Amino acid sequence: MSSETVLRPSAALALTPPVGLVRLSLLAVAVGIVTGVGAVAFRALIAFVHNLLFLGAVSAVYDSNAFTPPHPWGAAVILVPIVGGLFVTLLVMKFAPEAQGHGVPEVMDAIYYREGRIRPVVAVVKSLASAISIGSGASVGREGPIIQIGASLGSTFGQVFHMAPWQRITLVAAGAGAGIAATFNTPIGGVMFAIELMMPEVSTRTFLPVALATGTATFIGNVLLGPKPAFVVPDLALIGDHPVSAAALLLFALFGAVTGLAATAFVRALPAAEDFFERIKNPYLRHASGMLVVGVLIYGLQRGFGHYYVEGVGYATVQAILLGQMTLIVLPLLFMSKLFATSISLGSGASGGIFSPSLYMGATLGGAFGALVSAIHPVAGATPAAFAMVGMAAMVGGGTGAAMTAIAMVFEMTRDYGIVMPMILAVALSIGVRRMLSRENIYTIKLVSRGHFIPKALHANMFLVRHAKDVMDTDILVLPAGTDFDAFLRQSENTGPLKHVVVTDGGRIVGVLRINTSIRRGLENAHSSIKLGDVAQKKFTVAHEDDIAFDVIDRMWREDAAMAVVVRNAAVAGAPDVRGIISKEHVADSVAESIRPYAIN
Repeated sequence: MSSETVLRPSAALALTPPVGLVRLSLLAVAVGIVTGVGAVAFRALIAFVHNLLFLGAVSAVYDSNAFTPPHPWGAAVILVPIVGGLFVTLLVMKFAPEAQGHGVPEVMDAIYYREGRIRPVVAVVKSLASAISIGSGASVGREGPIIQIGASLGSTFGQVFHMAPWQRITLVAAGAGAGIAATFNTPIGGVMFAIELMMPEVSTRTFLPVALATGTATFIGNVLLGPKPAFVVPDLALIGDHPVSAAALLLFALFGAVTGLAATAFVRALPAAEDFFERIKNPYLRHASGMLVVGVLIYGLQRGFGHYYVEGVGYATVQAILLGQMTLIVLPLLFMSKLFATSISLGSGASGGIFSPSLYMGATLGGAFGALVSAIHPVAGATPAAFAMVGMAAMVGGGTGAAMTAIAMVFEMTRDYGIVMPMILAVALSIGVRRMLSRENIYTIKLVSRGHFIPKALHANMFLVRHAKDVMDTDILVLPAGTDFDAFLRQSENTGPLKHVVVTDGGRIVGVLRINTSIRRGLENAHSSIKLGDVAQKKFTVAHEDDIAFDVIDRMWREDAAMAVVVRNAAVAGAPDVRGIISKEHVADSVAESIRPYAIN
C-alpha cells in the first residue's frame, strides 16, 4: 500500500465530510444504472469475442446456455485460449495488474485496506481482459469481472464526489451487489452478497444505497435482456408444494458434507495453481502455458464426449444437467475437469470469476449424487435435478462462505421455493465441513497470503450502545491546576497501575493526566516547581454520563482526544461534577471484552 493512499483518520474526516443520504442514494442509483448497462455491454463483448474466435463469425449474439458448435478448424481450437491469454496478459501487465484473477479479493482489499479506493482504469481493463478470457475459452465466470467493474464505478463516484470513507465504501459495495444482480438477474442475491462479503457496517444508511443500486441494475438488466431466470428448470425437477421427506433431507445433508469436501478442494487448488505458475517468471509464457493445457482439455472433451464442456462460463452444461440430459458416467469427469481447468486458468493469469465455475461444479456433483441415489434406491424429491440445484448453492456457499447469498441466488435462478429448505441444510453443512478443513474461503485465502486479514463475521459491538456512565473508569482524581506536581507524586499510592487525573482551574476542566505508579516511584524524591496544570494533557473532550459510547468515541476520534471526561448531566454550581473518564486504552479493553462471547477457543 503506497503512502499516498493512507490518510490519518482526522485528516480524512476533515477533507471528506459525509454527503447527505439523499445525495448518496441518488449516486447509488447512478451506480446501478451504469453497472446494469455495463453488465449487458460486457455480455455482448464476451459474445463478440467468443463468436469471432470459436465460430469465425462477427456477432454479439450468444446463448451461453447452449453448447458451442465444434470449431471449423478442428484441433486449431487448442490455440484459441492461447491467443486470448496473450492479449489478456498484455492488457493486465500494461494497464492494471489488479485486473488479473477473479476480482472479488481485490474489491475486499480496497474496502478494508484502502478506504474503498479503486483506480477507475480497472473497470475498463477488467472488462476487456475478462471478455477476452471468457470469450477465448478460459474456464472462468463473468460475475467476478462485473463485480469488480461495478465496485470500481462505485469507488470512482465516491472519489469524484468527495465524501466520507464509509460512504465511498458503501458505493463500492453497492456497485459489487449491482454487478451480481445484473449478471444473474438475482436482486436479493446481489443485496445478500454485498451484506455478507462487502459491507463492514450494515445499517439503514448503508443498506438503502446498496438496495437502490441492486434494484436499479436488475431493472436495467430486465429491460435489456428480459426477466427470465438464468436457468430453465422442468416441472418434474421441482419439489413444489410437496413436503420434503425425512429420508430426502438426510440425503441432502450427506450431500452437503460431500460438497464441503469439494469446496475445500477448490479453495486449496486455486492458490496451489497460482504458486505453481509463479515459478514461470515471464507472464506471457506463464499464461500461454496454462491456456495451452486448457485448450488441450476442451478439445479432448469435444472429441471424446461431443462438447467442449469446460470452456467459458459453462452454463450450457448446468442447463443440460437440470434438463436431465447428462449421464452418471460423465458427470464426475466434468467436475474434475472444471476444477482443474478453472484452477489452471486463474492460476496462470486469466481474468474472470469463480461463481460460475462453482455453480458448474456443484451442479455436476449434485447431478452425479442424485443419479447414484436414483440408481440405488429412488427417494421422492431426491432427483438429480434437485441435487444439482442444491449442489450449486452448497458449492458457492462452501467456497465463498456466503451462505445467504448462495441460497438466495440459486433460488432466484431456479425459482423453486420447495428446494430452499434442502439448500439451507446442505449449504450449512458444506460451509461447516469447509471451515473445519480450511479456515479461509476462496476469497480471503488470497488476501491472507499478503498479510491482509478480512473478518469472517459481522458482530454487533455491545459496548458501543451503552451509556458513558456504564463504561467509564471511576478510579480518578480531580485536582486543581495549581497543585504542586512534586507533592502529588509523594502522595500515597492508590490501587492499580495507572491513575487518571482531571485538572481543573476556576471551575473549568483544563486538562487530563495519567500517572503510572512505577513512574511515581521513580520521581517521588524529585524536586521541581512544576504544577499539574503545566504537565496536563490538553487533548481531551467532555461527555455527559448519558451519552452513548459510540458518540463519545466518535468525538474522541474527531478531536484527536486522548480521553473523554464524563460529567454529570445536570448543571452543578462551582467546579464541574466529574464522574469518570473514558480513555483510548479503556475503549480497546472494553471492545475486546464485548467480542469475547464470540471468540474462537
